[in-house]
Amino acid sequence: MTGACGGQVERFGIGLAALGRPAYINVGRSEVLPGTRTLDAMRERTRQVLDEAYAAGIRWVDTARSYGSAEQFLAEWLRDRGHEDVVVSSKWGYAYVAEWRIETEVHEIKEHSLERFRQQWPATREALGDHLKLHQVHSLTTDSPLFEDTALQEELARLRDSGVLLGFSTTGAHQAAAVEAAWELRVGGEQLFGAVQATWNSLEPSVGRALSAAHEGGWRVLVKETLANGRLALRPPEPLAAVAGRHGAGADAVALAHVLAQPWADTVLLGASSAGQLRSNLAACSVSLTRQDLDELAAAAGDAATYWGERSALPWH
Repeated sequence: MTGACGGQVERFGIGLAALGRPAYINVGRSEVLPGTRTLDAMRERTRQVLDEAYAAGIRWVDTARSYGSAEQFLAEWLRDRGHEDVVVSSKWGYAYVAEWRIETEVHEIKEHSLERFRQQWPATREALGDHLKLHQVHSLTTDSPLFEDTALQEELARLRDSGVLLGFSTTGAHQAAAVEAAWELRVGGEQLFGAVQATWNSLEPSVGRALSAAHEGGWRVLVKETLANGRLALRPPEPLAAVAGRHGAGADAVALAHVLAQPWADTVLLGASSAGQLRSNLAACSVSLTRQDLDELAAAAGDAATYWGERSALPWH
């Protein structure tokens, strides 16, 4: 038997992608959000989820400069609650441009440049202060200009040398190639990065081998989109539904237990949009997967390119 949490909910983190802005791609999000997604309503919803997570024992929160007002909401919650034991990871590289609109052609713009880093890092640091322990390049791919921009690399290395752990998130069907390229990147004789945040779930496990190698090499591994943007919770594939039925558990709990069963997954991020969704997710701690269960869940995996094509078609709503 493989214990999902081993009694240690500390492996979980809360991601704020779906809470810091009025529109996002998660399936099942609209049904649980406030009827009117004003700034104040989304701030209050973020506080409710963070309070629920803290009460459950979760101490890691992941955000990004481009998650609308997420950094601001988190900073206000940290100040008001006084929780000194909360660790925060954030990201730079995308800029939020939707101006709190739900329906707009473009929600965020990606730019891996020295100028963008110099704009975003001070704002993130000012908002999150000493809680910020990991700063990440947002959606690093092998064609990112970062790999050729020595001035940007040197600026990042200075931040690394000041004691801030640097990492990156990945996206797309070639996540493994991005992890491997970033592993080789050295500045001043040392690896530039020490952490990676990647998508791994029952539908899209293709980066698993690269993440295992990174973990074994000493990097911290964070796993995002663990429920495939809500698709695994509300539209579970047959193998996942069958395992959930045998355990008398929700599809979300079993999908998360599947992630937790990966020994290289240091921090497993949850993207709940309500306290109720979060409580449902945390039922993963009561699910113990057998070898048979894991073999059946492996059958849910599909082609990476197909997965990412379907993800890119999800509407912002």
